Amino acid sequence: MSTTAISVPMPAVPRRRRSPEEVAAAAPVVGTKRVLLAAPRGYCAGVDRAVIAVEKALEHYGAPVYVRKQIVHNVHVVSSLEAKGAIFVEENEEVPEGALVVFSAHGVSPAVVKSAEDRGLRTIDATCPLVTKVHKEAVRFANDDYDILLIGHEGHEEVEGTAGEAPEHIQIVNGPHEVDKVQVRDPEKVIWLSQTTLSVDETMETVRLLKDRFPTLQDPPSDDICYATTNRQVAIKKIAPQSDLVIVVGSANSSNSVRLVEVALEYGAKASHRVDFANEIDEGWFEGVATVGVTSGASVPEILVQDVLHLLARYGYGEVEEVVTAEEDILFSLPKELRATLKAAGDTSRSLGGRSHGRVG
Repeated sequence: MSTTAISVPMPAVPRRRRSPEEVAAAAPVVGTKRVLLAAPRGYCAGVDRAVIAVEKALEHYGAPVYVRKQIVHNVHVVSSLEAKGAIFVEENEEVPEGALVVFSAHGVSPAVVKSAEDRGLRTIDATCPLVTKVHKEAVRFANDDYDILLIGHEGHEEVEGTAGEAPEHIQIVNGPHEVDKVQVRDPEKVIWLSQTTLSVDETMETVRLLKDRFPTLQDPPSDDICYATTNRQVAIKKIAPQSDLVIVVGSANSSNSVRLVEVALEYGAKASHRVDFANEIDEGWFEGVATVGVTSGASVPEILVQDVLHLLARYGYGEVEEVVTAEEDILFSLPKELRATLKAAGDTSRSLGGRSHGRVG
């Protein structure tokens, strides 16, 4: 009787994750390990205003407070507010009739406002004032019968809100690759506007190509890309050429955070990665790395950056040099609906947004 040997595969033994200290000891680098920390970084005034608006609404009206879409594009902020009693929904139809709903910092279209009114919802409009400015520009130029070329990412909440102000006049241009597709009624009456969180360089390249096609294309009355987006991109441009690795703290759906990764690579960083949290950092990123650049998107609380710095110190990057390219002191008042409630209640604390993070804490 013959027998056949059966080979039974041994179960794979999971690889033990090394500690940061072990990685640092096993992979020495040439040069001094250091961190270049960008400033400005993190929360902008519009984000701060929106987050405080939800916090204050919870304090004064009690849970639940409904929020249409993510108040800002950051998973930590959203989960923290959920823990306090905020309920995030996609559309007004998910909000019980007569309940309180907060509109996110990205803005909404007039159709969304009307649907809230139709359901008898109480509303707090936490739209960033800089986004509101773009909405007003869209209305103004639509009333003057202009074709409006809105440079931005189709599907982004901000773009949907702005386009909804004058859908019959607005065309969305996703970037330079779409310029050839643009059609207008009168080349003499065309203006461009933009999403506030775009790459400055890519936006201006799109504008350049549009002006090649439409030489009399008008510029917006003032720059649409917000100060915080511009400042954070300027700061990372300064750091990137000196960095072997750039770590951007921010969420995947945060347009300005994603742009920071791209800008870092365009301006000389050897590698760049985005993380929501410090525990997402991969030990493999540090091979041969002497200088690490660190920044964060405009919807990121500073505590998440500090967590990254503490982890980097364990990897041996304890020397931190802050690179300051601008000082931010812009403050925005809280939404008018909330200011009236707070005033009546005698609450004047944190009535302004605008925590600007630019120092190591």
